[in-house]
Amino acid sequence: MARTRGRIPSLLALSAAVLLTAGCGDEGGAGSGAAGDSPAPAGAEAAKDKPVVVVTTTWEGAFARAAGAQDVKVIVPQSVHHAPDYDPKPSDLAAVAKADFVLYAPFEPYAAKIKEAAGSKAKLVEVNLDNDPDKVKAEVAKLGALFGTADAATQWKTGFDTEYAQLNKDVQAAWPGGKSPSVVSQVFTAWAAKLAGATPVGTFGPEAVTPSQLADLSAKKPALVLDNAHMSTGTVLPDSGAKQVKIVNYPGDDLDLLPVYRNAAAELKKAMGAP
Repeated sequence: MARTRGRIPSLLALSAAVLLTAGCGDEGGAGSGAAGDSPAPAGAEAAKDKPVVVVTTTWEGAFARAAGAQDVKVIVPQSVHHAPDYDPKPSDLAAVAKADFVLYAPFEPYAAKIKEAAGSKAKLVEVNLDNDPDKVKAEVAKLGALFGTADAATQWKTGFDTEYAQLNKDVQAAWPGGKSPSVVSQVFTAWAAKLAGATPVGTFGPEAVTPSQLADLSAKKPALVLDNAHMSTGTVLPDSGAKQVKIVNYPGDDLDLLPVYRNAAAELKKAMGAP
């Protein structure tokens, strides 16, 4: 995702609206992977065992769910491909006002202001949104420790490692001629090159490729170009002969991170000519 500024509505107006919203109950704000929108009981142990987590997108939501959180509320609908463009609504602020934790990414400029406008006492947690497996596991472990759900996070990591290893093996089995393909990746899809065991020869983005970059990257004769489905600029290296693969970073509304890797593996195998 690019560090692009989103359109932030008048947060003062939303602050007033959230008071009315909170008094009347939830409006069922946009995008939810929640197990429920009720706040955790007042007891410290209950709050620790079942923290109320509000996340800006399904990506943070999947990290939270992997870490063991059950009550997860997503603000930005999955249909919004570029999260920083989202305009927060009063119902979003109502959800934040009841949260124990608010998860956001640094390229989402409205997260801290949402919390401030809602008057929430939630802990604001910056998440490193990168599907590189090592970074994912580090973030999940960090969140598990914060939520008091470290055991669940460890259990998820075990299952993740098993599936990731199998997907990595499957994609490598599809290498053309048994040789690792050379790839050019958008900066937020490098994790997919790693999943494929591919040979990285360059990166681009998040800005559009310049003529000099185009010449430089094309000269490296990559077999594959891994584009970012959420901020594609069209064909990256036209006339280079490279196959362009669309990589999706965001999980679905089920907040399950594993299908992101399965789908990427399937697209990579297809691009390599596997049946």
